[in-house]
Amino acid sequence: MIQSMTGFGKATAEIANKKITVEVKSVNSKQLDLVAKVCPQYREVEMEFRQIIQRKMQRGKVELSVTCEVLDNTNDLPRINAAVIKEYYQQIDAIRQELDMVDFTHEVASAVLMQTLLRLPDAVHVETPAIQKEEFDAALAVVEQAVDRLVEFRLQEGESLYRVFSEKISNIRALLAQVEPYEKERTERIRQNLLDRLEKLPVDYDKNRLEQEMIYYIEKLDINEEKHRLVNHLDYFIETMNAPMDAGGHGKKLGFISQEMGREINTLGSKSNQAEMQRIVVKMKDELEQIKEQVLNVL
Repeated sequence: MIQSMTGFGKATAEIANKKITVEVKSVNSKQLDLVAKVCPQYREVEMEFRQIIQRKMQRGKVELSVTCEVLDNTNDLPRINAAVIKEYYQQIDAIRQELDMVDFTHEVASAVLMQTLLRLPDAVHVETPAIQKEEFDAALAVVEQAVDRLVEFRLQEGESLYRVFSEKISNIRALLAQVEPYEKERTERIRQNLLDRLEKLPVDYDKNRLEQEMIYYIEKLDINEEKHRLVNHLDYFIETMNAPMDAGGHGKKLGFISQEMGREINTLGSKSNQAEMQRIVVKMKDELEQIKEQVLNVL
């Protein structure tokens, strides 16, 4: 069964005083293109998160988002680095004295100075404690759960695509069957038109040679081979959709088959030489174009 490359999965878990939220979404892409947005607490285990996705997904542009909300942040508040701020102050005050600027005891100057000091590098320090094994395992489990939900979503989308493809393939088969009544009429009409034109010419001609040339010309317009190959491509398309998922997925193969279907339909159109057949060919092209658009989203 086919699988879509479009999907979304989300999972959450609480451990100790933290709430872990993981979101994974994907769209179609020629290969696996993974973008990970991981909160600083779990940056050191980002590679393990990526390995889960690489193990379960072959293709698609995938965006992973991992956030951690601290429910009780009493122990994780940012700490003001007093030693660093004092060092900054001493350097700034030395420059002030050298430039003979206003004293920092002034109320406005003091407030501005404090704001400036707190914005300087390393003035405020946030301690990120090492991840404990229990939390590490929980984070991995949440990522795996979110990815599993994404895969489930993609399977559901794949079922929808399967129904669409089956309908379009059936429509092309029905349109191909409509061509048959016009085939014999078309060849007879072409033959008669040639004879009528020759009768109007003021010259004699070899009727045996004419018959040979006419047979050759009409054989070039024969569409039985194109019809047979197109039917085979339609059967192979359905067969491929029903085949078990392999390492490369179904999308690329279905894309190749749809290209071959297009070649046969185009040849039918070029050989038709009849308005009714050309209208049928246009409808077949429309059905095939809808297949090609959706095949891009198949894994």
